[in-house]
Amino acid sequence: MASESSSAESPMTVEELTLAVKWSGKEHTVRVCGDDTVGELKRRICEVTNVLPKRQKLLYPKVGAKLADDSLLLSQIPLKSSFKMTMIGTVEDDIIVDQVESPDIIDDFEIEQDEAVDIKDKEINKEKLRRRIAQHKIVLRNPCREGKKLLVLDIDYTLFDHRSTAENPLELMRPYLHEFLSAAYAAYDIMIWSATSMKWVEVKMKQLGVLDNPNYKITAMLDHMAMITVQSDHYGVFDCKPLGLIWAHFPEFYSPKNTIMFDDLRRNFVMNPQNGLPIKPFRKAHANRSSDDELMKLTQYLFAISDLDDLSVLDHKKWESFDGVSFKKHRYS
Repeated sequence: MASESSSAESPMTVEELTLAVKWSGKEHTVRVCGDDTVGELKRRICEVTNVLPKRQKLLYPKVGAKLADDSLLLSQIPLKSSFKMTMIGTVEDDIIVDQVESPDIIDDFEIEQDEAVDIKDKEINKEKLRRRIAQHKIVLRNPCREGKKLLVLDIDYTLFDHRSTAENPLELMRPYLHEFLSAAYAAYDIMIWSATSMKWVEVKMKQLGVLDNPNYKITAMLDHMAMITVQSDHYGVFDCKPLGLIWAHFPEFYSPKNTIMFDDLRRNFVMNPQNGLPIKPFRKAHANRSSDDELMKLTQYLFAISDLDDLSVLDHKKWESFDGVSFKKHRYS
């Protein structure tokens, strides 16, 4: 009997489950799978209610406490379609706050190559990516340009110090940001991908003057709703940014061969490690603003690799010592 199975053998491990969620006097339907996490369930609820995951409190018969653990797999919770779940939460139309209010994430980890390949190639993660591709629509702000490579950028600690305080957000902007984006735009389409909510992404980009700069255009912006959850044997469950989502939506423009992603958290590109460049975090803006030249140096690297046919063959961890001339001689000799 299914009801006698252990949580690890739950019948909803792979099958979809349709849940009814009551909130603010209305009932919403969300579809999830057993290999999704509680955090993923909250993302689905956010799609239909606009209540951010961090604002949600889920109430469900006998398992309410488990629903507070975002990393818990739904297959470990005895959910049934016959029960209605209640969500308590508030839409924050008038609140301008960062999605990440939890303690600062500084314990980034570097997953070994073998495990990264294992995570990327696991069928369960490929299926999660397929579902995300089907569920998530990328809205273009500007057209994709034929013949251009793709640069995908994180925001927090990559372009902006989101933890320091300042009267003007421009004080927390990473040095040379506009010069960097202007130079990159010559050879790369630019997409912004943050683990925060889209509202916060738009607020930050507007405050920094990124959305209306005459020298470059942002092709698209993605938020936490485009991420997927994966599991590592050593580090447990965590979210990441699968570039395959972009490649699937715009296959005629972008692929692993012409895409590079900058992020201060290496875990974010575990589904596409060959395309990720771990950038040095920009923290304590007031103390480091005068000495930080990371974006200036990265501009030179982007130019050096812009005419290569396949960016995925590069070891981006060694970008600071990259010699384009030597690489081409070695590659094509």
